[in-house]
Amino acid sequence: MQTTVITLDHLPADERFDFWWEAVGQSVVSVDAASDHAADFWARMTAVDLGLVQVSRVRSASFEARRTVRRIRQSDPEFYQLNYTLMGRSGLEQNGRQCTLVPGDFTLYDTSRPFHAWSSATPVAAEGMIVQFPHQALPLPASTVGPLLSTRLPGVGSLLADLLLHLAEQGARPALTATILELITDVLAAHAGVGVPGPPSLIQIQAFIEDHLHEPALSPAAVAHAHHVSLRHLQRMFERQGLSAATWIRERRLTRARRDLADPRFDGLAVRAIGARWGFHNDAHFSRTFRTAFGESPGAYRTGRSRSAGRP
Repeated sequence: MQTTVITLDHLPADERFDFWWEAVGQSVVSVDAASDHAADFWARMTAVDLGLVQVSRVRSASFEARRTVRRIRQSDPEFYQLNYTLMGRSGLEQNGRQCTLVPGDFTLYDTSRPFHAWSSATPVAAEGMIVQFPHQALPLPASTVGPLLSTRLPGVGSLLADLLLHLAEQGARPALTATILELITDVLAAHAGVGVPGPPSLIQIQAFIEDHLHEPALSPAAVAHAHHVSLRHLQRMFERQGLSAATWIRERRLTRARRDLADPRFDGLAVRAIGARWGFHNDAHFSRTFRTAFGESPGAYRTGRSRSAGRP
């Protein structure tokens, strides 16, 4: 899990607007933007990367943003984005539908389709949260999701709203990805008046694994048990994609450990502590597995990354 904060305070006023929308394009999705406050624009984003899900809390001056066919052709991550309005008024137009949102409202939109979004600040700020996740992470058919795009979703999802606010205020904690996806599915299914599909998809199982990588007891058998499927059924789900459950767990743990070893925020943690942070509670096993995957020991990797970054 990783948190990124983007601010504009360090930039001259005439550079802030362009910088902000370039950062939005890299962190969220690229759009064409305009604002009456372009000359003195201000904004702040805190983005929490949970693996399959990214949650961003954004405060800014008023703006308009359009995702055009040209933008989609240039880059289409095939995401859904769920917007939760916290302060001010906002709106969205997609698929010929337009909705105006007030604090407490959710709305869903699709980055693979053109949209027009806008926000209107209160005397203090316009503020909202964006939950971004792949199309495939939502276990609802397109025929169910399509009619919900750019519609106001009031009065539902209070548990989801509480979780998102807690995440923004307290930071990431284990078991969030699967929980967020399950809550979003429940909110949308309830609004559509349909039941939630039963058997878990591979991507839901992978989201669960992502949330539990820190647990030493995480294993294919534990994952199968948590999803009420047989171990053989779980193995077949991974095999269809040319994978194995055990290999997936190991590679995701190694990827997370390697990222922490390169992150200056964790320079104070010993290599063995970073291994334990991602489920490797045997130092020798962590070092051997890391070397096999990346060609060098965890300590050597950290030293090399620190030197290339100019850190002492």
